[in-house]
Amino acid sequence: MGPHPAVAAIRLAVRRVLHDIATGQAAEHGSTAHGGSGQGAVAVAHRTGGPSTAQRHRGPAPATAPLVLVACSGGADSMALASALAFEAPRLGLRAGGVTVDHGLQPGSALRAEEVALRLRELGLEPVESVTVTVGRDGGPEAAARDARYAALDATAERHGAAAVLLGHTRDDQAETVLLGLARGSGIRSLSGMAAVSGADGRYRRPFLQLDRQTARKACLVQSLPVWDDPHNTDPAYTRSRLRHEGLPALEKALGKGVVEALARTAQLSRDDADALDAWAGQAESSVRDAEGVLECAKLYALPPAVRRRVLRRAAIDAGAPAGSLFARHIEEMDRLITGWRGQGAINLPGKVVAQRQGGRLVIRQG
Repeated sequence: MGPHPAVAAIRLAVRRVLHDIATGQAAEHGSTAHGGSGQGAVAVAHRTGGPSTAQRHRGPAPATAPLVLVACSGGADSMALASALAFEAPRLGLRAGGVTVDHGLQPGSALRAEEVALRLRELGLEPVESVTVTVGRDGGPEAAARDARYAALDATAERHGAAAVLLGHTRDDQAETVLLGLARGSGIRSLSGMAAVSGADGRYRRPFLQLDRQTARKACLVQSLPVWDDPHNTDPAYTRSRLRHEGLPALEKALGKGVVEALARTAQLSRDDADALDAWAGQAESSVRDAEGVLECAKLYALPPAVRRRVLRRAAIDAGAPAGSLFARHIEEMDRLITGWRGQGAINLPGKVVAQRQGGRLVIRQG
């Protein structure tokens, strides 16, 4: 008798991602089947469609095998992900480890982080780290916590030389992200939600973006995995919590079931469009600069608005404006220097960057 359908679903999702990581590592290091490495065996299995030695292997992967970490809060999504990683990684010749981040925002958080680390070790993950961070104030509590968490994950991955870090974001999380982007009015890139692969060199992988939250919770239940429900997830003080418990249910009541799935599809379609427009803007950028590398207003004006605004955004970031603080209204103000020029003065952007029209050119620099 096979595993419960929920367990089978999460394992399959993780297996696919791990297979991509293993074959990518094999290609990067020039491994072949004749070299005897787990990565090379996986690559051959992918080509032939047959099971490899690594896929049949059930013991610990060798110490030289690529390491994949799971970021685990102790919640149902990340615990389900950790259990699937522990099961699948050795079968593909990969090592599996874990990291939990203590944000220090709740009483007893340090003890809870240690408990999560213990659960990860009990699953067979190694290495396992509990990392404490200091959460700042920039961008609000949710954004500040996220920034601190990713900085800790980056540092841990680099310290251990991890090939990838798995994140437990589900289709429900994706739907919430799309709605938050819609509310901010930040454009199509914001509507594209979370990417399945992101970060430097594709470090972050999200295997569960096609799975709902209930599947992960069910997988934990049938495997008797202890789960911690973060009270922040139900605290109405947080925007995402209000959206999860009030906004999405209201939409489903008004529009019927299937809203989450529709929003997730919107994210993928938006991402495809945004990627294409970004590529177009990247190709167009050099053609709208003069010999000194300064943007020319007449050439910018001739570009389609969606492409022009991407060129402007990229130029502002290159000048030192933080990407996370550069909003649609900033880009619109810069765009008016091109399309609605009435002699207006300089535009102040985040990061002490200034955009100013000077003699038919758009100068963007640190003020």
